[in-house]
Amino acid sequence: MEFLLNAFLSFYSMESLKFLAGFCILAYLIGSIPTGYIIVKLKTGKDIREVGSGSTGATNVKRVLGKKWFFIVMLLDAIKGALPVVLAKMSLKAGLLLDPYGIYAVACAIFVIIGHSKPVFLNFRGGKSVASGVGTILALSPLAGLAIALIWGVITYVSKYVSLGSIVALVFSPFIMYFLSAPIAYVLYCAIAAIYIVYLHRENIKRLLAGNENKVR
Repeated sequence: MEFLLNAFLSFYSMESLKFLAGFCILAYLIGSIPTGYIIVKLKTGKDIREVGSGSTGATNVKRVLGKKWFFIVMLLDAIKGALPVVLAKMSLKAGLLLDPYGIYAVACAIFVIIGHSKPVFLNFRGGKSVASGVGTILALSPLAGLAIALIWGVITYVSKYVSLGSIVALVFSPFIMYFLSAPIAYVLYCAIAAIYIVYLHRENIKRLLAGNENKVR
């Protein structure tokens, strides 16, 4: 145990951990940017949190602005999720930090999806972090991210339930990361993200089981 601790501290000094804390704060603030809320407010003057499910995510935006804005918000949220992870990985490639276990990128990914679902700018009431979560996975492993996006698309198209596609895709994510021989930190992140996002969909799961979940039209 002492050996593992010494090995960890040899790469993660107090200075680098302070750097990590700064990255995590930045990731949370980026995740907190309420894309759907801003677009709906600018286009209609409405508060998206008072419409439909009350979520600020792309699915609820679709109820107000239609399919085009559904895809625009989804894309913007995915970019928002990917950005902090990409910045962390660029810092590592530039030699500013050492991170043999992938902890910096994963920490940024965790904080960005927390920011999306619990944004500081909207009293901690946001979306369900699916698009931003997929964005983080794309940044960690593009191949895994594309596979998860494909699963989401197929399940959503066949079932007509966005929530079901989201849940199934994220549940498969840690297995896909493992199959692609990704770092163990990436696999664990996908498992944590899947549990968190499924939890955020708990009301959707109840509606799916009851047969009254809204379908994609």
